[in-house]
Amino acid sequence: MCSDHDPKRRTLLKGFGTLGLTAATVPLLADASSIGALVPGKGWVEAGERCEGDGTPLQFIPKTPPDPAPLQRELEKYPRCPYCGMSRTQWHHSRHLVHYEDDLVDGTCSIHCLAISLMLNLDRGPKAIYAADSGATQSIKPLIPVEKAIYLIGSKLRGTMTANSKRAFGDRALAAATQEKQGGKLGDFEEALQQTYLDMARDTRMIRKRRAERRQRMQKG
Repeated sequence: MCSDHDPKRRTLLKGFGTLGLTAATVPLLADASSIGALVPGKGWVEAGERCEGDGTPLQFIPKTPPDPAPLQRELEKYPRCPYCGMSRTQWHHSRHLVHYEDDLVDGTCSIHCLAISLMLNLDRGPKAIYAADSGATQSIKPLIPVEKAIYLIGSKLRGTMTANSKRAFGDRALAAATQEKQGGKLGDFEEALQQTYLDMARDTRMIRKRRAERRQRMQKG
């Protein structure tokens, strides 16, 4: 569905890497005449109509309306990751959300897909970024500002969209206790994001392989 946003130019986002990330989200081919994407929970989805701005950076801007209060009814408004299609409720423990300066919002399943959003929205500075507190006891992990989070990087905990786990904790002591059991190293958001970009090529290959295998099973079924 096309969106007619007229985004204002913002200060160039500083401090993020420049690796090529979009291979993780390039649609897969069902056959020679059909292009679409394998969306978790929906199966194969055919490509839609062309929109104004296709072929320019405008095609990547968040398609939801500006939202000055994105944490209110967050999972209702942003139920699925726009980059991989996964349910953010199912992957609530690893989800992230970026609130850009123009009030556009990207709710993602993971720091992996957050990194894609930040790369594709270079002219849209983040006003706030949030991560799920993996150490919280609630059934749905609450979001916390990433500047208050401590990340456990490279532990034995399962990663989301990555083989190299990166989990955010609101409590440093709990993060350290988890590190003792699960391994890994502690770092801040910038360190976790940098590692995400370094892992992107390997993770992209892994994701493409898994989705190709899933697509083949669907075609055989």
